[in-house]
Amino acid sequence: MHCDDEIGVFSFASPQDVAFSLASQASICNPLHYPVVMSNRLCARLISLSYVIGFLHPTIHVGLLFRLTFCRSNIIHHFYCEILPLYTISCTDPSINALVLFIFAAFIQAFTFMTIIVSYTRVLFAILKKKSEKGRSKAFSTCSAHLLSVSLFYGTLFFKYVHPGSSPDQYQDKMSSLFYTIIIPLLNPFIYSPRNKEVLSALRKITKK
Repeated sequence: MHCDDEIGVFSFASPQDVAFSLASQASICNPLHYPVVMSNRLCARLISLSYVIGFLHPTIHVGLLFRLTFCRSNIIHHFYCEILPLYTISCTDPSINALVLFIFAAFIQAFTFMTIIVSYTRVLFAILKKKSEKGRSKAFSTCSAHLLSVSLFYGTLFFKYVHPGSSPDQYQDKMSSLFYTIIIPLLNPFIYSPRNKEVLSALRKITKK
């Protein structure tokens, strides 16, 4: 697989967390109207929009890579073929590429993260209005787990691609990539599993042995 193919496949990330947060907001804030609010047509549009953005975003950056020339070493100090380390071995000035990457990363990450925050803020107020303590606990558990996972993921992406001032050094860049590609996915089962009664029951049985 060529490096541009690897970047395109690896970067195919879509803002599905926004759709999930909107669905959570609709189910908690308007549970009786959920089938009407989250209709099949709206769900299809949200999914389609997510994948269109997820396809266009890496396509633009991969397309811009073809304006660069690599006349020196073809070795990058990274775990995989990542776009930022490629700029360091380019013989062509990658300023335009870096600027476009910064603008897209800042806009997409800020928009998706702020949409999620606004959505869960409304969810929080709806939870506080619930009279049932069991209902409040269940809703808060579901949303807090997703919000924690999203915060870890987007926090790492902000540090990596929307870093103020100078870019992170090679070690920081590699560690941040390792964190959001491996560590966070490995943490997700531990974040979401405590909500599952069967998982908790299995853990209790294991600890008692």
